[in-house]
Amino acid sequence: MSMISIKGLSKAYGTVDTSLLIVLKNINVTINEGEFVAIMGPSGSGKSTLLNVIGMLDDFEAGEYLFKGENVTKLSSNVLAELRLYNIGFVFQSFNLIPQLSAQTNVELPTLYTNTKKSIRQNAAVAQLTALGLGNRLSHKPSELSGGQQQRVAIARAMVNDPPLLVADEPTGSLDSATSHDIMQLFQTLHQRGKTIVMVTHEEDIAKCAQRIIRMHDGKIIDHGVCA
Repeated sequence: MSMISIKGLSKAYGTVDTSLLIVLKNINVTINEGEFVAIMGPSGSGKSTLLNVIGMLDDFEAGEYLFKGENVTKLSSNVLAELRLYNIGFVFQSFNLIPQLSAQTNVELPTLYTNTKKSIRQNAAVAQLTALGLGNRLSHKPSELSGGQQQRVAIARAMVNDPPLLVADEPTGSLDSATSHDIMQLFQTLHQRGKTIVMVTHEEDIAKCAQRIIRMHDGKIIDHGVCA
């Protein structure tokens, strides 16, 4: 069953009166539930913009986006926010952790909007961090953690609400090769547990960790890849 179905989608920045830059051109793509997909392409190819659209962070000018059968173009901003909260976890190259907060508190942040009890939020954060090998780093602040540990905290934060979809933009871009390998092992474990993962990367060896590689150039998909 498809989780993401995009048809005829186009996106532009600017206006006709100024300088219109079309960054996505007639995108058609389907991603099934439980797939692990990598998106590759040179700088300016539109891969991160497409990821932002998939993550419902960016809007678009033309086309249709169905998420689990629901047309997101017809949803209000409040409904979109709730849809993201419960369905999508985000991981970025820059870990985006709040430096003044502990690892546990950083992971708890998405749960603050779910109206769950404090004890449940705390237990969920501890469980995620422990599962990622950081059970002995709960009270550490980001500055007290290595880059790989910070990215693990970011992954725990992305997964704390147990979303079915993980969206990752260059998740290994700031890491050395050994740590990148460890992070990809975590992604593959999440995938084996049934999570759908859509990841942007410019590294071929990282992309090969996915089941399928979508390749982009000049705002277009030039290869949809074949599921391994």
